[in-house]
Amino acid sequence: MTVQAHLESLQKKHVALEEELHVLRTSPSISDTELAECKRRKLRIKDEIERLKSSVH
Repeated sequence: MTVQAHLESLQKKHVALEEELHVLRTSPSISDTELAECKRRKLRIKDEIERLKSSVH
């Protein structure tokens, strides 16, 4: 997998997690722990995207 393809894959995952977060925030049965874990996963992906972008340029 090329760096560009990996970057695109991570960006798609990041968007999917943003959508998941939206659903979780509107769900009355979601726990704070589950919400926090989703936010952490999204942040890890964002950090990886930034790392890849900086290594390419």
